[in-house]
This record gives sequence, C-alpha cells and structure tokens, in this order.
Amino acid sequence: PGFENLTMGYNKYLRPYFGGEPVQIAMSLDIASISSISESDMDYTATIYLRQRWTDPRLVFHGNKSFTLDARLVELLWVPDTYIVESKRSFLHDVTVGNRLIRLFSNGTILYALRITTTVACNMDLSKYPMDTQTCRLQLESWGYDENDVIFTWLRGNDSVHGIEKLRLSQYTVERYYTLVSKSQQETGSYPRLILQFELRRNVLYFILETYVPSTLLVMLSWVSFWITLDSVPARTCIGVTTVLSMTTLMIGSRSSLSKTNCFIKAIDVYLGICFSFIFGALVEYAVAHYSSSQKSNEFTKEMEEVNITNILNSSIASYKRKISFTSIEISSDNVNCSDLTMKTHEKIKCVLRNKMHRIIGYFTIQNPSNVDHYSKLLFPLFFMLVNVFYWAYYLYF
Repeated sequence: PGFENLTMGYNKYLRPYFGGEPVQIAMSLDIASISSISESDMDYTATIYLRQRWTDPRLVFHGNKSFTLDARLVELLWVPDTYIVESKRSFLHDVTVGNRLIRLFSNGTILYALRITTTVACNMDLSKYPMDTQTCRLQLESWGYDENDVIFTWLRGNDSVHGIEKLRLSQYTVERYYTLVSKSQQETGSYPRLILQFELRRNVLYFILETYVPSTLLVMLSWVSFWITLDSVPARTCIGVTTVLSMTTLMIGSRSSLSKTNCFIKAIDVYLGICFSFIFGALVEYAVAHYSSSQKSNEFTKEMEEVNITNILNSSIASYKRKISFTSIEISSDNVNCSDLTMKTHEKIKCVLRNKMHRIIGYFTIQNPSNVDHYSKLLFPLFFMLVNVFYWAYYLYF
C-alpha cells in the first residue's frame, strides 16, 4: 500500500483508540550484553534489544503481508513513550543509521524495535562481599500515559526475555531471572510497569586465590616464630613485623577496588581483620614471653649476687648477724601485719592495698616463659581453625 494513503488524515499526536479503550502494548527483550557491573557506583550497563507491539486500527490495509518501513518514518507514527526506570545514562545506537525497526502488518499491528545501551542503578548489599548474591532490575514504564490509556504486558511471560541465560560475565553468574507486571503509583496517576528481575551470584574463586589464601598463609607464617627460641630476638621480631606489614598491605589492596563503598563492613574485611588479629597476637605473644624470660633472668642474677654477698658476710659473725636481721626485716616488709594497733588508719589502707596488689601481680606472673611458646603452638592454630569454621558457615549458609 502507499504509505501516504495510509497516513492521510492520520494524527500522530493521538494514540490509537483515543477516547476509548486503552492500547495494549506487548513487549519482549533480548539482552545482548551486560558489559560492566560497578559496586562502587551501584549500577550496571547493558545493551538490549527492546521490541514493542501494538495495534493501530488506523493503519489497517488489505492483504496478509507485512512491510518493513524505513526507520525514519517512525516520526510520522504514534509510538509509546516507554522509558527505563532508574536509568542514569542511555543512548540509541546510530551506526550506520539509527538502530530502529518499524514493521507494519495488514491488521494494523506495528512492531517497533530499538537497540539501546543503558546504565541502570542497582542497589547492592555488600555485607557478604565477595560471597554475595545481588538482585538487579530492568524496569520499563510509560512516562505520560497512565493505565487508562496504555496497558503493558509481556509478550510471552518469562519467554519474552532472551539472551540473559547465555551471558558470560567476568565476576558473576546469572542464577535466575523472571518477569513481573506491576504498576507505579505517582502523584499524577497510576502508570503501567514491566519488570525484569535477575539474580547475580559472584564468583568467589578469584578472591580466594587473590586474598583469602595469601592472608591465611601470612597467619601460618607468623606461627613459625613459636618454634624459634626466645633468645633469637632479631629472627622473631623480623617475622612478626614483616607479617604485620604484609597483612596491612593486603588489607589496603583489597579496599582499593571498592574505595567508594568503605562504609560497608564486608565479609572480606572481617576475614582480613581476623587474620591481622592473629598475626598481631603472635607478635604480642613473643613480647610477653621475652619480657617474662628477662624478668626471670634478672631474678636469677639477683639471687646469685645475694649468695655471693652472703658468702662474704659469713666470714664474720657480726656481719652474718647483720645479714640475718636485714633479711628478716625485708621478709617482714613483704608480709606486713596490717592489724597492728599502732598503725594509723590511712597506713592500714595502704598496707592492705599493697598486699592485694602483690597478690594480683603474683597471679599474672608467668613462672616458666618457655611454656608460653609451647601452649601457643597448639592454641593459635586451634582457635584459627574454629574461627574459620564459624566464618565460612555464617557467610555461606546464613
């Protein structure tokens, strides 16, 4: 048919069935690609083929054929004002010409297809990163025509969407997808909306090899110091400081890729914090063991000096008596009888507090510093294994 004859008297500013029943618009989608999914910007970029079908009785012609028209003739027809909800940036491809398709059927049905690249917002919950599953949406809605003028439907339900099951993404795997028909209640009315919802599961293998395995090996490296003697100060200090600095570098590197989402406490941050705590604990363990060992050696030196002094004083009876009296006074000073009636009240309080402090310090005094390394060889790996069991069970199954 002559297109000029069909459009004679045709008003593109009025929808089909104007003033009567609403126009039913059936849609289908082909997902060509999802090029990027950004956690920092909370969005994804996709290229889609959007196909819309509706019937316009003003374009009915005789016959049972269909005609593909030049895409530039769309300027002469009424088309739906469909837009992508939550789209940040979108553009229609125009190489070599505008990627649009107009096909006209004899019963007045119009097929209108577009090739669009759009960046759509996707709110993400990164608390379980990198073991997370994100749910994103692609929503299509009428901008100006409410449900009294336009009705949106999927052409074939879930089968209206193609290509998404064949996508190969760098970090994600498409778990499932489904279509929904909804309405958007606005101040100006109720508008029809179609929703494509899909779930993306992150591939955790990359993060295991890049972050989890190195951090675990650093923790195990810090345990090597337990098998080195306490006298090897440079070796044990070097291992402790090196592992702490390496762990700090690893933590900074893991955050650099998500610099804009540091407000989230992610699963990988929790694990790196656990590893850093164990590494720092191994360094503190050596400090405690070495300090206790030095205290014991100082006490032994003092005892040897006292023995030498005693031997010298034993040369005379008078000096021996002086030593005995000095020792008795020293011993009595450690165990002062605070119930002495001649003591004043504030002196009694000081005496009681002094005795309690000596008793508390005695409880925390390590009698054998070598046992600290012996127990650490067992307790550090045991606690680290238990923490890993709870960590992976929580983030994978809860």
